[in-house]
Amino acid sequence: MPISEGFSRRLTPLLTELVAAYGTPFHLYDARGIVDTYRAMTDAFAGEPYRQYFAVKALPNPHVLALLREQGSGLDCASPVELELARGLGVGPGDTVFTSNNTAVSEYRLALATGSLVTFDDRSFLDKADPLPPTVAFRVSPHGLSAGSRLMGDARATKFGVPVSELVDAYREAKARGATSFGIHGMICANELDVDRAVRAAVDVIELGAHVADRAGIELDYVNVGGGLGIPYRPEDRPLDFQVYADAIVAARRRFFPRSTPRILTECGRYVTGPHGVLVTSVINRCSKGREIVGVDASMSALMRPGFYGAYHHVSLPFAEGRPESAYDVVGALCENMDKFAVDRPLPEPREGDIALVHDTGAHGHAMGFTYNGRLRPAELLLTEDGDVVEIRRAETFADYVATTAPQPVPVLAAPAHRHAAPIA
Repeated sequence: MPISEGFSRRLTPLLTELVAAYGTPFHLYDARGIVDTYRAMTDAFAGEPYRQYFAVKALPNPHVLALLREQGSGLDCASPVELELARGLGVGPGDTVFTSNNTAVSEYRLALATGSLVTFDDRSFLDKADPLPPTVAFRVSPHGLSAGSRLMGDARATKFGVPVSELVDAYREAKARGATSFGIHGMICANELDVDRAVRAAVDVIELGAHVADRAGIELDYVNVGGGLGIPYRPEDRPLDFQVYADAIVAARRRFFPRSTPRILTECGRYVTGPHGVLVTSVINRCSKGREIVGVDASMSALMRPGFYGAYHHVSLPFAEGRPESAYDVVGALCENMDKFAVDRPLPEPREGDIALVHDTGAHGHAMGFTYNGRLRPAELLLTEDGDVVEIRRAETFADYVATTAPQPVPVLAAPAHRHAAPIA
């Protein structure tokens, strides 16, 4: 949906001068909005043992991660690179959760070295884990309400987690190997806006955790209900009430754990930063091809969600008020017909040179970018609490595009005929 009134009030007066001085396209994030959302989440759990771990995959820029770390946020990592990002920010034991899948032993060792809370995605990896982490946690396969989430995929063919029927045995095995501290993790939903559905999915994990703890003869140190909370991409969408969500989780924990108080962890990414980012681009072309086409100077390489998922992102022309409105396709320059930010979208008449905003790009925007067709990823800017605009990642250049190519071919393996050839006399 359109960016918040506060974000718009801070950004709009700067846009014309910013675009004239810096050029387009670029992603821009609102530091105040990000911090306020994080604080609202922690306030909702006030007085309870709770911690939010930001899902690094949503916006892996160290400046944004540092902003959240300053507020007390942990970081949820799923790869060695994300762990290295976290380590570069000075994380300590327990400041990161490592929730990966199809994990290599080397990745596990790095997670241990960073003091991460490690989530095992499958039972088989328990045999490879030597030593065990201080706290053993398993991720449960999508089940119950989460199994019906469209974006989570078909639960019958999921690659994530341990089947519910195997969880008790998995914890018993870990206990037999000497584990004394335990957690549980659930993938509950994806971009969920219905607070009742989100609550029911989280309660499923809490109830299951209590059942597994009782059957396996263990106590849980924490229940990680994951992330998956949605944001209102469409103008008609209503935001999820996080306070209702938090209250229901606390009530469920008290109900199912009457004699203990496991910590509640969340791993939200999109919910924290998604609404607080825009892709700023410029109209560079207008044409009619049986459809009314608006060409902008950003491409799918800067925001792949609309082309990849058919996802909706609100598009606006902030300085076109009062012009006649019609339906347009807003497209980039990639040599793929799916390179469209909007299709048949009602807009005031676009003109070359207009500034256009693609909203809600603060998560899974730049992070999912790519360089196909030589369309390089744009810069990332940050609107600070003080109202300054700073560059936190420059735009890619041709030098970046070819930086990993070898100046000359590097020998790796000789052809069989060349390996043992006798030297010529």
